[in-house]
Amino acid sequence: MSLAIFDLDNTLIADDSDYLWGQFLVDRGIVDKSHYESANAKFYDDYKQGTLDIVQFLRFSLQPLADNDPDQLYQWRAQFIEEAIKPLLLKSAQQLIAKHRDRGDTLLVITATNRFVTEPIVQLYGIENLLATTPEFINGRYTGGFNGIPCFQEGKVKLLETWLKDSTETMQDSWFYSDSHNDLPLLKLVDHPVAVDPDEKLTEFADAANWPIISLRNGQCPTHHFHK
Repeated sequence: MSLAIFDLDNTLIADDSDYLWGQFLVDRGIVDKSHYESANAKFYDDYKQGTLDIVQFLRFSLQPLADNDPDQLYQWRAQFIEEAIKPLLLKSAQQLIAKHRDRGDTLLVITATNRFVTEPIVQLYGIENLLATTPEFINGRYTGGFNGIPCFQEGKVKLLETWLKDSTETMQDSWFYSDSHNDLPLLKLVDHPVAVDPDEKLTEFADAANWPIISLRNGQCPTHHFHK
């Protein structure tokens, strides 16, 4: 039995849930379109370029949670999952997860996108373990802040190390699937790094390091990398 770790956005789903949640808020007039849409796009571009200021982004992306009643937020989220996320679930990702589950592996998603957005998405894949940036919730409302450290770049490694101390899992024979060069700190840590529909920077690194490069977008579950 091994630890099988998955990134979420553009790995297990065919888009970025953080960006799409922002667009969902814009499209329904929940946030100011003129300011929010352009800022959301700029932060997403920074993420892809590897220059994202994660704290600044979290202040921006978590503010709508503070501005609205939690019950209303949960209703919007359910609508968001149904309309924007379910069409992005990947059959090949489901097959890959099932293959690790059948091997007896422990399944874990690690994502920079906050837990409010990602928890129901991860549940759709039947994965119980989630490490994500956690929005602060005090006296029945979100504050717009976050708890602990952001689950981003080296922060993913730190949060995983903390999680491992409280579990019986180890990094022996571990796997990590990701599309993003932002995840190189964790990809370098596992025994089986796998680049999934990778961005240009990760493609170059994976080629040089002779890591498997797979796609989950074509409807076929890639299995050859299991024989590495």
